Amino acid sequence: MPQVFLSVVIPAYNEESRISGTLEEVVEFLKGQPYTWEVLVADDGSTDATGSLVRSLAEALPNLRLITLPHRGKGWAVKNAMLAATGQYRLLCDADLSVPIEQVSRLLPPQVEEIDIAIGSREAKGARRIGEPARRHLMGRVYNALVRLMAVPGLQDTQCGFKCYRDEVVPGLFERQTMDGFAFDVEVMFLAWKSGLRMQEIPVDWYYRERSKVRTFRDSLAMPFDLLKIRWRYGRGRYGQKSVRKSRHKA
Repeated sequence: MPQVFLSVVIPAYNEESRISGTLEEVVEFLKGQPYTWEVLVADDGSTDATGSLVRSLAEALPNLRLITLPHRGKGWAVKNAMLAATGQYRLLCDADLSVPIEQVSRLLPPQVEEIDIAIGSREAKGARRIGEPARRHLMGRVYNALVRLMAVPGLQDTQCGFKCYRDEVVPGLFERQTMDGFAFDVEVMFLAWKSGLRMQEIPVDWYYRERSKVRTFRDSLAMPFDLLKIRWRYGRGRYGQKSVRKSRHKA
């Protein structure tokens, strides 16, 4: 069988109120594209009807797959789905579609060429943040300053849930990922930077969603400690020397 061109990876935890609408929107868009595709929903141990809703939709959509997991966090869900995907390109897409699925075209050839990771960015020139509270924006910028200082120099936005990976770099990154929570994004970007992969920030339109899973106070306290864990684990050799295709970094 020829390789699928695009895999869309959607982590989900207790998303019954919007997962059906999200999948309908994603599938409707993908059906109109000239390439082959698949959608993987990684259900991170939801306690509501998320899994059953996805399962019902998958019965009529052979391109839709459900991955059922015990609850461990968003990073855990993304890791499992990225490694299970088969696409030449693998898009991480949040279940709330804070970045509209149509904007995946900005992260794929021919718009982006010879890039290992195309990073949807809310800070790149031309990007738009829509409806974001000032406090949430400030928290994000403070965190990014810490990320650039402690983990990934040069990247203005590591936390936007809209990133596209070339298939050949996925195993070398996600098999070494250790963070199960929200800090997984920085950990993966850190590993990519240390491996010399080509990364480029692409401006996107990002819409603030009220039902975000980010817990402003608790997560803001945990974030600096997560960055220290990443540096400590790297220094202790916890990430090993697994081969990742090396090439010039671009940010």
